[in-house]
Amino acid sequence: MEKVRWGIIGCGDVTEVKSGPALQKAEGSELVAVMRRNGALAEDYAKRHGVAKWYDDAAALVNDPDVNAVYVATPPGFHHEYTLLAAQAGKPVYVEKPMARNHAECQEMIAACEAAGVPLFVAYYRRGLPKFVEIKRLIDSGVIGDVRFVQSSYLQPTRDYQEGLEPWRIQPELSGGGLFVDLASHALDILDYVLGPIGEVKGFASNQTGKHKVEDIVTTSYAFESGVMGTGVWSFNSYKHLDLNEIVGSLGKLSFSTFSGDLRIETADGAVQELTIPNPPHVQQPLIQMIVDDLRGIGQSPSTGRTGARTNRVMDELLRDFYRS
Repeated sequence: MEKVRWGIIGCGDVTEVKSGPALQKAEGSELVAVMRRNGALAEDYAKRHGVAKWYDDAAALVNDPDVNAVYVATPPGFHHEYTLLAAQAGKPVYVEKPMARNHAECQEMIAACEAAGVPLFVAYYRRGLPKFVEIKRLIDSGVIGDVRFVQSSYLQPTRDYQEGLEPWRIQPELSGGGLFVDLASHALDILDYVLGPIGEVKGFASNQTGKHKVEDIVTTSYAFESGVMGTGVWSFNSYKHLDLNEIVGSLGKLSFSTFSGDLRIETADGAVQELTIPNPPHVQQPLIQMIVDDLRGIGQSPSTGRTGARTNRVMDELLRDFYRS
């Protein structure tokens, strides 16, 4: 593929700064069409971002001959449908995270793309951000020795929403769960990126506040296929904000947040180094460049359908009993 000509399905908030401009700025990439069910909003987006075409029908965008790759930026409830639509048209797909509402949908998306012979990528863009690339480099270099275990803690106060006006992120039929699915998926994917796939997973999910209809706390213990152990808690009913991951090894520890640039390195000799590695203006641009390079045959993306599906499998294991009940 000489040049990747993108069409966006679902040009909402995530595409305004994080991804849409990145599709235009990446080398060898161009944004040529956008779609939203509200045609007036699609037209407005196209005019503001200098995009030549807009649609209010996904099939029309997918079948546009000028579009040779599709970015699905809708809520997760539509990822499966639109990925299959793009695959049937023989076009590569870049789908927002989480990849789908559940692991079964992910598997069907992978199968459809493989049957059509088209690549499938997932917007776990932290795999391309400088901070997380550096964390992986540090771990691979052995600066903290052999990794023993990881601990993740994410706390957030309860949010109140007017009944009937809840955002899609806490509507399971659209998101696959609550804020855990939207936010914890980033941390779980990064751990997969730096430490390899998670194997066995055990845990609990509950709604402790009685508000809304989704989980507001999840706790877990898991074992990576490498033998590294892990624990995590994601509480959306706490008294304060906390965002902390700690990877502990035989010679030191890495501490970092999922959503800010902070990184702390401690080693057994008592040395401590604190870094702040800022994000680029358009946070998806590094990963998008990797995907564009992959499609052009000059690179390889670290985030694919298969890596994205692994995070959905872990979340399914943790939420299954809660939604079954």
